[in-house]
Amino acid sequence: MKTIQPVSVWVNGQSVQATVLNAYCSSDNLQSSATFQYQLLSESVSPESNPYLNVAAQGFLTMIGEAYDNWQTNEYAYDWVAEQLNLTITGEYVPPTPPQPEITEPNA
Repeated sequence: MKTIQPVSVWVNGQSVQATVLNAYCSSDNLQSSATFQYQLLSESVSPESNPYLNVAAQGFLTMIGEAYDNWQTNEYAYDWVAEQLNLTITGEYVPPTPPQPEITEPNA
């Protein structure tokens, strides 16, 4: 997953800021085309202060022609997906660490 410059997505009657791009190859004929599934994700925090991601938008893109011929790495595929969706990748997604309970030492 990659972080992206925030993009507004209309979800269930309200605007949501998607900040994460997830993508993976769901089909590849190993000759001339590959289909990628993508998700634009928004970050949220549960009432228990646990971070999680919501799907704001999703879909499929098919890579063919020169783009398919040049596809060698995951980075290339992410860049291609971002270009097709007019997104700007800003870095690697690093999941937040949920708050840890405090550990107290028993009195001796």
